[in-house]
Amino acid sequence: MAALPPSLLSPKTRTAPPSSTLTNGTHSSSARSSRRDEETMHFMPIGAGSEVGRSCHILKFKGKTLMLDCGSHPAYNGLGALPFLDEIDPETVDLVLITHFHLDHCASLPYFMEKTTFKGRVFMTHPTKAIFRWMLSDYVRVSSSSADDTPYDEHDLQRAYDRIEVVDFHQQVDVGGVRFTAYNAGHVLGAAMFQIEIAGVRVLYTGDYSREEDRHLMAAEKPRDSVDVLVCESTYGVQNHTPRGEREARFTSLVHQIVARGGRCLVPIFALGRTQELLLILDEYWSEHPELQHIPIYYASNLARKCMAVYQTYMNMMNGNIRRQFAVKNPFAFKFIQYLRSMASFDDVGPCVMLAAPAMLQSGLSRELLEMWCPDKKNGLIIPGYVVEGTLGKHMLTEPSEISSYSGNRLPVRCSIDYISFSAHVDYMQNRDFINLIHPSHLILVHGETNMMTRLKNALLATWASDEYELPPKVHAPKNAETVALHFKGEKFAKALGMLAVLVDAATRPLAAAPLAIEEGGSATVVADDGIQGEDASESVTAVTAGPDAMEVTPSDIAEPAGEVLDAPIPAVPTTTIVQGLVVSKDFHYHLLAVDELREFTDLRPATIHMRQYVPLESATWDLVIWHLGLVYPETLVVSEVDLAPTAPIGGSGGIKPASPPPDADRATAKVATQMNRRAVVDEIVTITMPASQRELLVEWIGNPVNDVLADAVMAVLLHVESSPVSVKMTSSGQSKKCGHGHDDHETQADNSDLDSHKDENPALVTVEVVARKVKSQLVEFLRSSFDYVDDQPSADADAPTTPVSPIVVRLDGCDCVIDLVQMKITCENEGFRNRVRDIVEYVGLSVSEMWMEEWLDQNP
Repeated sequence: MAALPPSLLSPKTRTAPPSSTLTNGTHSSSARSSRRDEETMHFMPIGAGSEVGRSCHILKFKGKTLMLDCGSHPAYNGLGALPFLDEIDPETVDLVLITHFHLDHCASLPYFMEKTTFKGRVFMTHPTKAIFRWMLSDYVRVSSSSADDTPYDEHDLQRAYDRIEVVDFHQQVDVGGVRFTAYNAGHVLGAAMFQIEIAGVRVLYTGDYSREEDRHLMAAEKPRDSVDVLVCESTYGVQNHTPRGEREARFTSLVHQIVARGGRCLVPIFALGRTQELLLILDEYWSEHPELQHIPIYYASNLARKCMAVYQTYMNMMNGNIRRQFAVKNPFAFKFIQYLRSMASFDDVGPCVMLAAPAMLQSGLSRELLEMWCPDKKNGLIIPGYVVEGTLGKHMLTEPSEISSYSGNRLPVRCSIDYISFSAHVDYMQNRDFINLIHPSHLILVHGETNMMTRLKNALLATWASDEYELPPKVHAPKNAETVALHFKGEKFAKALGMLAVLVDAATRPLAAAPLAIEEGGSATVVADDGIQGEDASESVTAVTAGPDAMEVTPSDIAEPAGEVLDAPIPAVPTTTIVQGLVVSKDFHYHLLAVDELREFTDLRPATIHMRQYVPLESATWDLVIWHLGLVYPETLVVSEVDLAPTAPIGGSGGIKPASPPPDADRATAKVATQMNRRAVVDEIVTITMPASQRELLVEWIGNPVNDVLADAVMAVLLHVESSPVSVKMTSSGQSKKCGHGHDDHETQADNSDLDSHKDENPALVTVEVVARKVKSQLVEFLRSSFDYVDDQPSADADAPTTPVSPIVVRLDGCDCVIDLVQMKITCENEGFRNRVRDIVEYVGLSVSEMWMEEWLDQNP
């Protein structure tokens, strides 16, 4: 965070709409293009774009890059299951947010954290992190046995786990200007949707979410704040779920039928998530049907007991129903459910119900049991949730006559196959209602097959068109690696604090009965707009409070400034007030402050930069230096002598150390301190000091953009002192001696000697014509460097000795100044303009011929 001194230029004003503000200065087209790029948000899925699986999305805005989820694809193994990470530079990612612990949303995270150049931060909720460790440990074990190119190992997982940070629901976290809040998503325990705010633009990423409360989880909640961009799933497209009661009844009925006919019922599930819902349903059903209680229900998962402890720990994150049960007894201490660690402890005799992972039947225990049981028609397969395209689970829904076993053999399929959706994803109606409730400006659909996403998009657009929906969202359905660019108006809001807020408050009090205008400034919102140049910058901003066409704010809308400043006396402020201060920027938040209050409201400390430059002199004298400075700054040059060593430049604050002596060994002697030092000040800004007995100049000024320009101009004059022809003539004292600088002064002297040698000839020809022509050739060039319009009225044979020397016309703001070098006079109506031109003529004339200069001064005293 940095602060710059206030600009010395008055801010330009323009007519602005009610919500607009004034801007400082103008910007080039390239600057506008750069600003437009900064105001464009880019969203790119590198997983789960027109597919389900390996959810991973990249969000870029205002120089910040976020990754939303980092999962693997359940239909693929090894490196092929990763998101398309080659589409991004991992080192540029500042922040990763993980919504929940399902593998298709988090399984690639250890690879991204440990196998790439990613150095950012990772956040997830407490339950997600607690279960994440066990889920991915099991994933590593299964992957290493089924794929040769395992993305990471247990050591990578542990190192990644140690770097993960946790966040609570509704906790607001700020990371480098990115502010995000986690809200309950209702999908699984700890599942979160993240509301992200960058520079005032809010994005809501739902991840997987459910708007229906079930036996143990609450429904997804709506964030409190408005949302500009909604990124939501489209898993079920336009499909609608049957009511929960009907689904539970059908599920228990199918299970009952299978075990009643002596069969084995296989229910492939995720290790955690919907499984807990199904266990609660089965345990309750078995308690109500004594005739089934001799038939075992197995929960086959290595993670079962470990992760069930997490469910019991975070009971407070579940719904009221489960919390009320927990007050009496632990609802997850099942009476009729047995945990099965491996097939070695399973006695496959008689009917049973088996809940086994994984849900997609790609590998593991569920795949092994399917191959054992599918040939028997008494057995049954119940798929209780969404299955991804390309998996065996999806293939089983087509009721194939045979399948390939893991060993490559063909197996007949005679068992019954049923599908009941207990998936905790929103259906069409729930998704549509939530989108309407959020009412975003832009809607981005992800996590859905292409057909589902397209049908959902068309259905939403058709619904909004038929209902005459006011300002419907713009719907985007990108594929993987396709970028959605969203432009947002670049307004920056600054909040006035301290005495500046008091000034604005005082300005509004007399207008309490009428609307008042606050375009910038005050505790009310201030729009700094383009006047603020990027992050961590400060510059002057002008606040205006007046006018019926500006934004209407009443005194009740103005918040009190921080601290006790309102207890201070309120200064008398006219109806129209201009308030100036520093705009301090940090992480896209702006505050308007008085310089004296920086210490109170920020970590900044005001400081003055004192600039110092040494200019060595070889032969030029102090009088020659002053003569040159006087030509350029005749009105603002002040010359004095001081008997102290040079200290701070004019306008500086106290406590500045004296100027360091130049590097000569004997410079800092007591003798120097007692002798007179010569000093000159230009425009009360730049100080030029020549210490006694030293052949150098010390130039000092207070550094800021305006002072630096003046200092550069003064330095140009000083560096020109010894190289100018007049300096050579004045320092040579008429002797043909060699100068100490590199200029060929003998040639210059020879030119002037040639001119002066004509003294014995006809003065009318030599003095007026020859010398005037020489003066004119140099004067015209000098004038054109200082004025836009210079007419030397040249003729075709202007260089011929007999051609008359024509006058020179210089024009400034419509005023003409005519220079006649032959008659040696200047004609001009404006006295100031005339004196300025006369100084330039004398400067050039002296460098050409002293004889001509003497005559000029005689005629122009």
